[in-house]
Amino acid sequence: MDKVRLIKPYVSFPDIEAEFREIFESGIFTRGKFVEQFAEDIKSYTGAEHCFLTTSATTSLWLCLKLLGIGPGDEVVVSDFSFPATANVVEDLGARPVFADVSPDTYNMTVETLTASISKATKAIIFVDALGNPSGLDVIKETANALGIPLIEDAACAIGSSIDGQKCGSIADMTCFSFHPRKLISTGEGGAITTNNAQWADWLTAKLFHGAAGMKGIALDFVDYGYNFRMSELQAAMGISQLVRLDAIVDQRLRTRAQYVHHLAPLGFVPQQVDANVRHNVQSVVFKVPDSIDRDRLVIALRDTVETTIGTYAMSGLTYYETKYGCPNPVSTKLQECTLTLPCFEGVDVALVCDAVQQAIKSVTKEFTC
Repeated sequence: MDKVRLIKPYVSFPDIEAEFREIFESGIFTRGKFVEQFAEDIKSYTGAEHCFLTTSATTSLWLCLKLLGIGPGDEVVVSDFSFPATANVVEDLGARPVFADVSPDTYNMTVETLTASISKATKAIIFVDALGNPSGLDVIKETANALGIPLIEDAACAIGSSIDGQKCGSIADMTCFSFHPRKLISTGEGGAITTNNAQWADWLTAKLFHGAAGMKGIALDFVDYGYNFRMSELQAAMGISQLVRLDAIVDQRLRTRAQYVHHLAPLGFVPQQVDANVRHNVQSVVFKVPDSIDRDRLVIALRDTVETTIGTYAMSGLTYYETKYGCPNPVSTKLQECTLTLPCFEGVDVALVCDAVQQAIKSVTKEFTC
């Protein structure tokens, strides 16, 4: 059989052929109507008052920290179970990432791990919706508000997720999305920032246009220095075509996840926990493997038939950060060692994947406990 891929994009050329033709015929490849529409559509979908399209979630996070004036001597508390980009942007600005350990069930930062990580040097908090799951974000927001510390949501995986019906993108002080090919909405590369803060929106407007704000005579008036971290018209057209179907995509992925749980829970696989008030977009279907199974050997055993990978990384245990700061966190380290991501996309044959997993299990048992 053909190898089962981890994910397939929810966009195809026929979906955007007419829009691409219009863009090429107009010659407007940047700062045009499609970028404007995609930003407006994200605002409408999430309930956020402001939206800025960027080149990636990484540049989005970097800009948010830059906006807050984060720099040397500052600390930023970050959820430890995440892709390294979350901490890298803090490190790049000369500040220190302080790694808050996570819940072994939701894989997210908790109020307890957050408060244990706060110091007088803390200038921001980055909550990561692990694998698209925003469980606990609402109580973290209450804690951040009480502490008077800005909360940035790393929602790179969480477009379409919500808490009590409120979409990710309108909960934290600033939210950063990704449109990487592994995400539910893919523009090849790309990202977005949402916020309800008008003053921050003015700053971002200028910074994302090289510092320009208005006109000075017949020329642009550059009131600040800035950057070009903008999304193109072609990318925005791709995003628009998928956003209109996002809720249906999430429904489909929730059904797929339920099928996986049905097949694998009896074998001892434990799914990521999602709070009762959360609608999870199922960016990734992730399980903790049974104690008797060597996760790494299972991934290798499936390599020729089913594409799988780890859940994500314990950033505090990565060579760079452990060497510099020491003390990897115990829960996130265990999660990196024992979580498994399985294919999830429209039309995936869950039964076939689970059968392949069962066949592979026979050769990967182990004695130690995850």
